[in-house]
Amino acid sequence: MIRTYEEALDYLRSREKFGIKFGLENIDRLAEALGRPERKYRSVLVAGTNGKGSTASLLTSILRASGLRMGRYTSPHILDISERLSVDGQDISKEALTDAVSRVARVAGAVGEPTFFEAMTACAFWYFAEREVDVAVFEVGMGGRWDATNIAPAELSVITPIGFDHEHFLGDTLEAIAAEKAAIIKVGRPVVISKLLPEAEAVVVSEAERQNATLIRASEGVSIRARPSEAGQAVELETPETHYGPITLPLLGEHQLDNLVLAVRVAEVLCPKLLVEQVRQGVAATTWPGRLQRLSGRPAFLLDAAHNIMAAEQLGWFLEAHPHPNRVLLFGVMKDKRVYEMLECLLPHVSHFVATRPEMSRARGPAPLAQWAQDRGTTSLAFDSSSGALEKARELAGPDGEIIVAGSIFLLGEVVALLGEASAAPGAAHRAERTPA
Repeated sequence: MIRTYEEALDYLRSREKFGIKFGLENIDRLAEALGRPERKYRSVLVAGTNGKGSTASLLTSILRASGLRMGRYTSPHILDISERLSVDGQDISKEALTDAVSRVARVAGAVGEPTFFEAMTACAFWYFAEREVDVAVFEVGMGGRWDATNIAPAELSVITPIGFDHEHFLGDTLEAIAAEKAAIIKVGRPVVISKLLPEAEAVVVSEAERQNATLIRASEGVSIRARPSEAGQAVELETPETHYGPITLPLLGEHQLDNLVLAVRVAEVLCPKLLVEQVRQGVAATTWPGRLQRLSGRPAFLLDAAHNIMAAEQLGWFLEAHPHPNRVLLFGVMKDKRVYEMLECLLPHVSHFVATRPEMSRARGPAPLAQWAQDRGTTSLAFDSSSGALEKARELAGPDGEIIVAGSIFLLGEVVALLGEASAAPGAAHRAERTPA
């Protein structure tokens, strides 16, 4: 019997030994044992390679501004596991998470031991039902076809940009990866897609036709312009449905304009009577830490969860558009990433490179990365600990420099904890305790 928050975390940690499990049978049995909570509210599934979390956060905030009670499930977290489950903008409390984990653990023994992600997804299903949300937005963890979230009877599916990531599990071609993502499309229910590469889009379109699902290309017929502002970006947006005029978008980067368009178009489908002011209010209230997030100070920091080639390209474009005379790249990455292609996107825009190893068994060693960058003309150092790497990055940047932290969301969490910046992870960053990944 799980009675305390610490016992709940221990239970979730114990699930990590089961790794990644393909198939929906386990989560389906678990949901059945919990009373099918995922069927007690409307739901949206968001799959893709990049932009899932940003799109889910924008969509959730817009729908909340329209008066709906909203649940949001995302992964992974930066510092605290509570970041993964939120209702109406509030992360799940310790007490509520303990209760949810206790419920899941109580039935799990009889139906099959869940993986960590299956247990967390079951907790989300149950928690959103308990809190009586109107709509829950679920970010798919990996792929789509066999992801635990895919048993949710989503009334609408969303597909963000698709690129190379997790090839070991999803396939080594864009077509294969797109097929896994497109498997979230439900029979007879609409799917809204972002701008996709032609070979990925062809697969998604084919699957939509096979499922008799209406396919909406989010950018079709849309006009959008943006300029920098103190709050992020000042956006002029017009869709085929509505002219929204000026919108304040707190998220930086040109790619966030595509995510904004996608979220607004989804909201228009879900809420045909959506008001212009509700969209403006929802977008302006959106928070999504660790994505081109600036932390002021001496030196300044730019935190970005870029962890694959597509995200590294977007970060590189942002750095090119916003040059700085003394930038330090503090970088750590997992073993399964195309790291050298990522570094090719980033190193041209920095003066120094500090490689480190996030505290994860899957993390790649820093020394070969530093040597590779050094051989190509970037002053480079390697540190086995993020604390040592951060100290050196501060020294290299000096008070007027800028430190870019990228490569892994797990590294972001370690750096945020070391900085003690509460603003970097609302509701969680003031506590540095590591919770399950």
